Amino acid sequence: MKIESVDAKIFHHKTNQSRDSDGHAHPGPAIDATSALLVISCDDGTTGNLIARPGDVEDSLLDQFVRPLLLGQDPMRPEAIWNSLYKWQRGSAGKLTDRVLCAVDLTLWDLIGKACGQPVWKLLGGYRDKIVAYGSTMCGDDLKGGLATPEDYAQFAEWMVKERGYRAIKLHGWMPPIPGAPDVRKDHLACAAVREAVGPDVPLMLDPNHWYSRADSLWLCQRLEELNFHWIEEMMEEASLSSYQWLTSRTPRINILGPESMTGKHWTRAEWAANGACDMLRTGVWDVGGISPALKTAKLAECFHMSCEIHGTGAGNMAVAAAIPNTTYYERGLLHPFINYEEPRAHQNRIDDEMDSEGFVHFRNEPGLGQDLNLDYIENNLD
Repeated sequence: MKIESVDAKIFHHKTNQSRDSDGHAHPGPAIDATSALLVISCDDGTTGNLIARPGDVEDSLLDQFVRPLLLGQDPMRPEAIWNSLYKWQRGSAGKLTDRVLCAVDLTLWDLIGKACGQPVWKLLGGYRDKIVAYGSTMCGDDLKGGLATPEDYAQFAEWMVKERGYRAIKLHGWMPPIPGAPDVRKDHLACAAVREAVGPDVPLMLDPNHWYSRADSLWLCQRLEELNFHWIEEMMEEASLSSYQWLTSRTPRINILGPESMTGKHWTRAEWAANGACDMLRTGVWDVGGISPALKTAKLAECFHMSCEIHGTGAGNMAVAAAIPNTTYYERGLLHPFINYEEPRAHQNRIDDEMDSEGFVHFRNEPGLGQDLNLDYIENNLD
């Protein structure tokens, strides 16, 4: 079996989410959008598919970096292919990003699963067949009845726990360009309101503004310790390892989780663990360049007796969460009072991460990553 083609199909669809000038998602009226279907095909007819951002799978990128390395290769050797792509990153003038590596890696794993007739999460280790999901909110906004006030967060959190069945919640605070943001004290008020609404026993986490000072970060962590929050993440620029060492040493009653967006894949995360910059390690397939480096991060965390919490939603992150023993939750979202998260998008027959009434996401036994894509819709709406 050899890889015969690598293609990206750009297609049109509607979305009720838009991004602000800092890239944060918010609900809004339906607008036109585009996504991409990355397809890797072999000479025996086996294919792997993945939904990706068009910019991550542009034909110029595939033609310059991906096709020369993949065409004619054995798809059952994903580690060799990943390393070949990684070694080309340095000389790519910044074009071959971790997100490009991730898109290729996930598509290969989908192909491998289909070729073997097995779900990817079992091929990776199959530690568990279900996991508790935490509800991860969108960032705060200025929408009436949305997430504009601490009371809005509290009401939404109460619904998430009592009506939908979530067993844990993570808040994203208000961030620029929302007027008045960032405001460390407003973040605290939202956290306090949610704690009062859901009671003392529901695990709560916070992802606040990413560029708070040391002083504001320490103040907020101390307030969250009083509220018995489980963890806080990315409250400062992650390039400053010493700032996180400083903060972690001063906040014994809340876990510092990281790094999330810092470059350097599993090597950076090893430095954080070895140098006491966090209590729990963070990884995610889109952050570190695919399943291969995400698994390496989890295993190095295990060597330090640390949990490795997975950042982000989607089939690739689900496969990693299912495969490893040292993670606690699956991040489900982003959630908002105005968004029906359970509704499949036009290119999906079902969402990847269906959740039962008890708050568990179950891992499915279909071969591949577990996506159920409406390929007819995609073909009928090509760019």
